[in-house]
Amino acid sequence: MNISWMSTQRSTLAATAAVLLSAAHSGLAQPVFGNPSPTAGSETSQKANAAADQAIYKPVEYVNKGKRGPALVVIPGDIKSAHANFAQKFGPNNIADYAELELSQANFSVLERANLGNLLQEISLAYNLGDANKARQTMQVGQLKTTKWIVKFDILKAEQIAENRQGFDGRAIGGIIGVFGGLGSAVAGRATSSVQTNESTGVWIIGMRYKIMDATTTEQVAQGYQELKMEVGAQSTSVLGVSQGAKGGVGLDTMVQRLVQTAVYEIDSKYKE
Repeated sequence: MNISWMSTQRSTLAATAAVLLSAAHSGLAQPVFGNPSPTAGSETSQKANAAADQAIYKPVEYVNKGKRGPALVVIPGDIKSAHANFAQKFGPNNIADYAELELSQANFSVLERANLGNLLQEISLAYNLGDANKARQTMQVGQLKTTKWIVKFDILKAEQIAENRQGFDGRAIGGIIGVFGGLGSAVAGRATSSVQTNESTGVWIIGMRYKIMDATTTEQVAQGYQELKMEVGAQSTSVLGVSQGAKGGVGLDTMVQRLVQTAVYEIDSKYKE
């Protein structure tokens, strides 16, 4: 047998395998997006991105994800907080959207509200009123026949608990230094007067209740309550016309999503049969 021919065949096979492996990896690669911002890569960009990385969506590893959960429907809950900012930003459907996403991630069989049409209002009314007869009547339609649970998520609390501010204004001290006279004192006084620093921090507490109801009887199967803290801060410094500032923190959207994740984690770990 020609040894040279065998060596050539091996090389050809190895090259083919490498191409196929590279294609497979390319098919599985995550999308990569550019950053057209003119400040990309700058110090301010790096700090802003580091802060954003703390708030970016992170999937939860649900402990019973391998076990299929019962069929369920998420109905819009109640927002009982009187805080104007929260009420303007969120509606019950926003929270239900997050809940459907996370319950699906935890391997529950979720019949999405978008597929229910006008039935959603009838279902919500029946279970909020605890009307078992109306609930049984409504749940005899199509895919609803296999539904075991009705789940809702309510915001019971959204309030700013604490706020702290501190800062330094160099104008008063700069004026005192300038009083002593002389060119040096005048320059030092102006430099000190230019110094301005401000820092503020606010802390919110947001509380969410989940409630699981039997799809046939409307009776409560389980409920739970979770609270999380949200901190929002800002700081700024200005010296001789050179300024620097930063503000940030986890937003209300992220907090609601994290509360839903926390609630779904408890539902997944406690109530799957």
